Amino acid sequence: MIIHLATDHAGFELKEKLKPFLEKLEHEVIDHGAFEYDEQDDYPDFVRKAAEAVAADPERSQGIVLGGSGQGEAMVANRVKGVRAAVYYGGPEEILKLSREHNGSNILSLGARFIDEETAKRIVKIWLETPFSGEERHKRRIDKIDSF
Repeated sequence: MIIHLATDHAGFELKEKLKPFLEKLEHEVIDHGAFEYDEQDDYPDFVRKAAEAVAADPERSQGIVLGGSGQGEAMVANRVKGVRAAVYYGGPEEILKLSREHNGSNILSLGARFIDEETAKRIVKIWLETPFSGEERHKRRIDKIDSF
């Protein structure tokens, strides 16, 4: 699987820790930035590139984007047709699993100010290992979303 990463300054440190973790899980990692810590950078500049890459290769690609809360990053990603970004910044893991099983999320947006490195690694692994259920009702709903 190809994993497209993107972040702004708020998630930079965590992104840098997730890269080797993802490579150890035998994923190809493509980093869309930020490439250095810059307190003045803007997450849309990086997240858009990752989201467009996921949308261009949906069979082989997933995305992980990071920011302070993950909310703005998900909003940017979800502007790209074919992207279904889910936000996680803590709480029950079942919510995260449902984002894959029912909604076929293809980008995970992490709130780096609310989760630590170990939680992020655990959540990323769960998200990547949870498949879309393929149930007809969920396919139908995704088709409706994609028609917008």
